[in-house]
Amino acid sequence: MDYVKQPLGFRIRKAIRSVAMFGPGRTYINVMGQRHMRRSYEHLPPQNGGQNDRQTVGIIGCGNYSFSVIAYFLRKEFGDVIASCMDKDINRAASYASHYKVPYYTDKAEEIISNPQIRLIYIASNHASHAEYAIKALEAGKDVYIEKPHVVSVDQLLRLNQAMQDYNGKVFLGFNRPGSRFGQMIKNTLAAKDGPAVINWFVIGHCLSPGHWYLRDGEGGRVLGNLCHWTDYTLRLIGGNPFPITIIPVRQNQSDQDMAVNLVFGDGTIATITFTGQGYTFEGVRECFRAQKGDIIVAMDDFKYLLIEIMTLKKKYINYHHDPGHRNNIVSSFKNTHESARYDRQSEISHILNTAWLFLKTKEAMETNERLTIGSFEEYLEAASANRKQPERMAMEK
Repeated sequence: MDYVKQPLGFRIRKAIRSVAMFGPGRTYINVMGQRHMRRSYEHLPPQNGGQNDRQTVGIIGCGNYSFSVIAYFLRKEFGDVIASCMDKDINRAASYASHYKVPYYTDKAEEIISNPQIRLIYIASNHASHAEYAIKALEAGKDVYIEKPHVVSVDQLLRLNQAMQDYNGKVFLGFNRPGSRFGQMIKNTLAAKDGPAVINWFVIGHCLSPGHWYLRDGEGGRVLGNLCHWTDYTLRLIGGNPFPITIIPVRQNQSDQDMAVNLVFGDGTIATITFTGQGYTFEGVRECFRAQKGDIIVAMDDFKYLLIEIMTLKKKYINYHHDPGHRNNIVSSFKNTHESARYDRQSEISHILNTAWLFLKTKEAMETNERLTIGSFEEYLEAASANRKQPERMAMEK
């Protein structure tokens, strides 16, 4: 929804509600983000120049999320650390640089990637370009933060995997819910009990217009653009080896509009994720989480309220502001790069591969409207390698 075009009364009520949900600082930047997306220059402003030693971050993609979330939290926590920003729409790059005092803006990603002072690149461009930019950045020796989805095809996943194996750069993903306060509490609570769980998500997403870029060929649609958030977090809740996973799609005529996916994990856990985007919601994405594992019952609403029950114990938690984990995800990536924090490469790469494998196969199941059972991506690689070697063995035997 274009809030700028709504009646004044609607915009006032939206601002008041936003202050209650996010606080005045986030509300202000959200309003500025709406203006940022509409800004156009007759003559582009001059470059700010003067890059200093603290400015070690590059931004690829200057859309509303990048402007109002990524750049906002980077500046709030660390000051002016962005060295350069890029967008194919040079007006957005210029607007971004002007607001955040970024020394240099451009419409060429190569200028960000080749900048020797930049150590970490946040990639928030269109979905199909995420992996392409990330691979080039890894080849250039950078760490990368990739907004969801980090790939839109198996081919991209194979090439990203090869880049992660060949180069030392760290890869962070834009799945924010696992790092939120409630996300961590839910995971720790359920992990304290052995055995399978029953998990349910009900998500009301943004209503997209028919021409929205999410729906263009090659961008991944709503499964890769939205549903991947909840497949990723559910995968993280399982722990251990979650495979094999059976994916059971439930859909109407469209494969990625109003839909549900049932997931049956190797440990016996059953998860259902229901997603709808029928109409506009005044407070943005709405989500309810319910789970039971043994005598543990968990209920969470919109990352605002959390209830945990364990037999006679019943605790309620409230977040003063809506907190799905954006701040922690963005800030922790910066700290990990700049403070040389621990990075378990093997574990991180495994999750990067398998969460993508799950959402790619979920998309396939939705499109074909057929049940799929998958092993891990590592098993897929081993099988593919064996199939390649089989003709070689047969030739040698001849």
